[in-house]
Amino acid sequence: MVTLVLARWTTRFWAWLIDIILVGLLGSALSIQVGPLFRTHLLPVGFDAIGIDGVLLFLYWTVLEGYRGQSIGKMALNIKVTGRTGDDIGYTAAAIESFGKAFLLVIDCLIGWIAMPGSKQRLFNRLSNTIVVETEYREQEGIRYVKQDE
Repeated sequence: MVTLVLARWTTRFWAWLIDIILVGLLGSALSIQVGPLFRTHLLPVGFDAIGIDGVLLFLYWTVLEGYRGQSIGKMALNIKVTGRTGDDIGYTAAAIESFGKAFLLVIDCLIGWIAMPGSKQRLFNRLSNTIVVETEYREQEGIRYVKQDE
């Protein structure tokens, strides 16, 4: 039997914050460069103000979590998105799971907390059949790290 330890909400929050900062910096740079190209006369603001960060976050999480189950924030905090049995999720489940946190995070979390208390799942985790688990940091086999005395 495999034991999967569900990640705590606080750990998930800090991983999310790391990702938001990294992608937000990239999004800000892109908004300055390409944002004016998307301005319309129908809206008082352009695409840069209403969604470039969400689109970037969606793509970032879908690609990284679909490939290895971890964004940079998750790697830093040793957590991972997996299927309910610990298997890799793939790009389709990653896209479903990422949509909620990129575009509907507050609703995604509130519904998860209220409708599924104790499950540590957001709504879009449930829809994508995914969970977030703790991972162990493992040293490479056959390699020993030593520090030199200073």
